[in-house]
Amino acid sequence: MKKRNLLTTLVLSSILFLGACSSDEGSATEATNGSDQVTIEAIKDAGVLKVGVKEDVPNFGLKNTETGEIEGFEIDIAKKIAEDILGDPDAIEVTPVTAKTRGPLLDNGEVDMIIATFTVTEERKETYNFTEAYYEDAVGLLVKKDKNYEGLKDMDGATIGVSQSSTTADAITAEAEQYAITLDFSEYATYPEIKAALDSGRVDAFSVDRSILAGYLDDSTEILPDRFATQDYGIATKKSNTELAEYVNDLITTWGEDGSLDGLVSEWGLNE
Repeated sequence: MKKRNLLTTLVLSSILFLGACSSDEGSATEATNGSDQVTIEAIKDAGVLKVGVKEDVPNFGLKNTETGEIEGFEIDIAKKIAEDILGDPDAIEVTPVTAKTRGPLLDNGEVDMIIATFTVTEERKETYNFTEAYYEDAVGLLVKKDKNYEGLKDMDGATIGVSQSSTTADAITAEAEQYAITLDFSEYATYPEIKAALDSGRVDAFSVDRSILAGYLDDSTEILPDRFATQDYGIATKKSNTELAEYVNDLITTWGEDGSLDGLVSEWGLNE
């Protein structure tokens, strides 16, 4: 009888313990999944603005090998937002992202917003909030001079290096249709990897937005005159963070009207 009572007690204790663990896990999951919105007040309470940025795009977001700091046009935008919200332009925590990782990092709440050459598309607007464009660009092609290409029309059968999860391949394919040419694509995680593939002959062209390509020009390469698929860069926030999205959009709109953005564009040599 005592053994049966002991066994019953152990079983009940185990059930209660597992129930408690399950309850705790549910709470943690809810917190991780971000049922709580990222509000302006929450950012003020945290004392820091968390931003996903590029670290391999000259003039937009590039890691300074001497200081270890990421510098560029988009970093300066992040600093202006931090100054407006927190009164301190240095109250930012930047996380390097790629075209493939920026969405997931925003989804899981590791960053409050993405300022990382993120092109606004109707499809992406279904998943994220985007501000009005803070910069407009167009897709281009960086090639080796010795290829003697005059434009995309000469590149039938060529292999184009593009970034993973970017819209570039679709833009080029649509443009190629008018020339009745076929192309192959190779995807890479970072821009330096695409440039290395171009230098080694693994791809015939490096394609992304023209302002980004300008940062990878050297004596052996050139940017072809082709301009297609206008690219509008917007600041992305999680779909549920509507207050933050509206606040940041108002800032971008104001800075566009008062010339602040144009000043940063000029400072970073991004005028085409």
